[in-house]
Amino acid sequence: MQVRHDGPVESRGTIGRLVLAGTPIGNAGDATTRLVDLLATADVVAAEDTRRLHRLASTLGVAPRGTVLSYHEHNEVERTPELVEAVRGGSTVALVTDAGMPSVSDPGYRLVRACVEAHLPVTVVPGPSAVLAALAVSGLPSDRFAFEGFAPRKPGERSRVFAALAADERTLVFFESPHRTAATLAAMAEAFGAERDAAVCRELTKTYEEVVRGSLAELAAWAEQGEVRGEVCVVVAGSSGAPSREPAELVEEVLDLVSSGYRLKDAVRVTADRGGVPSRTLYDEVVARRKR
Repeated sequence: MQVRHDGPVESRGTIGRLVLAGTPIGNAGDATTRLVDLLATADVVAAEDTRRLHRLASTLGVAPRGTVLSYHEHNEVERTPELVEAVRGGSTVALVTDAGMPSVSDPGYRLVRACVEAHLPVTVVPGPSAVLAALAVSGLPSDRFAFEGFAPRKPGERSRVFAALAADERTLVFFESPHRTAATLAAMAEAFGAERDAAVCRELTKTYEEVVRGSLAELAAWAEQGEVRGEVCVVVAGSSGAPSREPAELVEEVLDLVSSGYRLKDAVRVTADRGGVPSRTLYDEVVARRKR
């Protein structure tokens, strides 16, 4: 592999550059002066939604000088070569998405990769990030974390993804749509344990910003009441690292609790949390034992 680097802007001659620019995630007052200057001077502004870009620019009191083009998931394959050629020809191309940083669950990676492969300069005007904002206000450990994007929509695939993450000791950050938040939190409680700490962060930096903290079971119950609105981030504490036990080893503990008056579902939940195993797996094991 050949090592290469982008040199200082002043030394690049007539070659242009791609600039990834962060935009406000809700409050326009979070826009940086560098973003305003970039919108005023870039030769091309590639925007996920051109109408939203013009509204933002108007709010910021700036009129884009250059050509404004759309660049989104439905046209990025066709438009990427055009933007690469603009950079190659000496243009400054600014890439902005509807909110936050390009390439983070938004268009941008394909264009960055194409410019890197073409040995063209790529730089950044950093700005707000919903991922970092949610992590910071969640109250959960932030020294090690992983961004997992949106959870799969299909229940089976979602459960498989969560099962693979259950032992991860890093704090996990997810994006989610409001109408799927309740189901996602319930699936997380099933896979990670009902008592795992988490936070639901919605409408960050906006008028109705809200952060709800609690166990996954508590948050799932809250979300079921129809309380979730707006843009949502879910932050989940990492695994404690405590060794888990085999579900078969916990069956007798469940049956003992049932004998003492617990409902089966509650006995499974309590025992699964203590043993560090998914509730569904333990429930299936108990049902299978009863049939023998």
